[in-house]
Amino acid sequence: MQVKICGLKDKTMMEAALEAGADYVGLVFFEKSPRHVSLALAAELAELARSRAKIVLLMVNPEDKSLQRAVETVKPDYIQLHGSESPARVAAIASLIKLPLIKAIGVHNAADAAAADEYEAAALILFDAKADPALHELPGGNGIPFDWTALKGQKEKRDFMLSGGLTAETVRAAINLTKAPMVDVSSGVESAPGVKDAELIRQFIAAAKTA
Repeated sequence: MQVKICGLKDKTMMEAALEAGADYVGLVFFEKSPRHVSLALAAELAELARSRAKIVLLMVNPEDKSLQRAVETVKPDYIQLHGSESPARVAAIASLIKLPLIKAIGVHNAADAAAADEYEAAALILFDAKADPALHELPGGNGIPFDWTALKGQKEKRDFMLSGGLTAETVRAAINLTKAPMVDVSSGVESAPGVKDAELIRQFIAAAKTA
């Protein structure tokens, strides 16, 4: 079982995640998010994690120039696309930056999950709760779960990462039901939006890895 702690903003919480056994660490470059970090800070945090965990830089509908600058500055292992990027756009980005991509798919039902089949250029699919634009300004990190049964059959198709309102209390059940080999958490290890909690990080990783 592999675990991604996303939305890390400072060195203390980065160290907490790494020491607790995070396999992936996520840095958010999206100004609307309470977890947003500048590219300069993202680069500093990435250096702490380099060779200790996979570094993921999250972006939302990025333009080419922004992508290239981000990759050059942060030097991540993955780019996570968490916007409305089409399969063609994901393929173009993969060709442009030559890095593996994680594509987030918002899920409300099985039909939403099936959309992952179109993203052949993505190295990994991340299934997240589908945000309601009328209720949520952010495309992810809203702390809302979805009906995990919508992912029935996905494990037979691909490895994927499960996200969406997971906590230390719910992650075991989510893993057991979906057979997800990887899980991702952001708001579920926070004491307030954008404020990570070291003890919650430790509890989540321990729960996930013993599921």
